[in-house]
Amino acid sequence: MAAVAAKGSALCVGIDPAAAELPAHLGQGVEAARQFCLQLIEATGSLAAAFKPNAAFFEAMGGGGWELLREVVREASRHALVVVDAKRGDIGHTAAAYAAAIFDQLGADACTVNPYLGRDSLRPFLERQDRMAFVVCRTSNPGAADLQDLRVAPDGQPLYLWVAAAVAAWASEPPGGTAGLVVGSTWPEELGRVRKVAPELPLLLPGIGAQGGDLEACVGQLASHATPYLISVSRGIAGASSGPDFAAAAGRAAASFRARIAAAQRAA
Repeated sequence: MAAVAAKGSALCVGIDPAAAELPAHLGQGVEAARQFCLQLIEATGSLAAAFKPNAAFFEAMGGGGWELLREVVREASRHALVVVDAKRGDIGHTAAAYAAAIFDQLGADACTVNPYLGRDSLRPFLERQDRMAFVVCRTSNPGAADLQDLRVAPDGQPLYLWVAAAVAAWASEPPGGTAGLVVGSTWPEELGRVRKVAPELPLLLPGIGAQGGDLEACVGQLASHATPYLISVSRGIAGASSGPDFAAAAGRAAASFRARIAAAQRAA
């Protein structure tokens, strides 16, 4: 997470080339998505500590989308850390194949993974000392409570805190040091609880912007900790304008969010 210190900011720019949300002047299809992604990267690269391309929107375009994702990762890597948001999770050799696809074929620095299948499903990601896996812990969507708030024996703590504690323990095992947590910014109080359970783990905080996450409250919860974090904004930056000026508008929005993060850190 040296990128956070290098850029002097925790801003992560989400790249979600949803077909229905591309600026109309770009047209449709893979080439339109390509122009959208590359212009977004160029406009915000000097401001972002990280980029977070969402694999689903690229995969929805078929084979051309996967090739575009590879290009996006390569171009974004020229400016910042790249976290592929894929939320992979499967057993044994399948998990190893997922890790190879994201880290070796795409060249991503980090990815998101799902812990539901347990420690062995994450091992191929956590063993990579040159990469990082952000483990889904407390998500930003309204339905997060359906499973994540379930009380777990023997002490009755919610499942998301059990996940946080488990990942902290797994990260401390050899080779260690390659795990982080995904905690939605729509839950600042839960974020504070996660940080107490897993104080050493880097955090990826999605949900700022269109999903209504509370940037200032989240920064306040993290003020007393030195562990780095990334605050991810997707539509709030990429969707700042749907016209021909979308890239310039995205740059201005990124600068605004970066300034908000800095102000919140000073105030905390």
